[in-house]
Amino acid sequence: MCVHLVAAGWTILFRNLRLGALEIDVVARRGEVVAMCEVRTRGPGAYEGALASVGPEKRARLLRAADALFREHVAALEGAPRLRIDVAAVALGPGPDDVRVEYIAGAL
Repeated sequence: MCVHLVAAGWTILFRNLRLGALEIDVVARRGEVVAMCEVRTRGPGAYEGALASVGPEKRARLLRAADALFREHVAALEGAPRLRIDVAAVALGPGPDDVRVEYIAGAL
């Protein structure tokens, strides 16, 4: 996922960032925007799609993590950055090169 973000012009700030009991998969910055990215991966035989796996409980945890991330890291950055929550759905196909990424900016 980080390769996808860097190719789109983002700078990776954190990977697998722990904030107490909360974990954030990827935090990246481009200009005045800091994106907190939740990465959901599913294989070809998965019963539930990657995006469908972000239910109410997961959304609540993401919002708590975003609050902690802003207070502990983002607020101190130069350039008055804005924080948004993105979700990346990674679908793995049957072949080793069969990977599809659906990136939803501002998902929450």
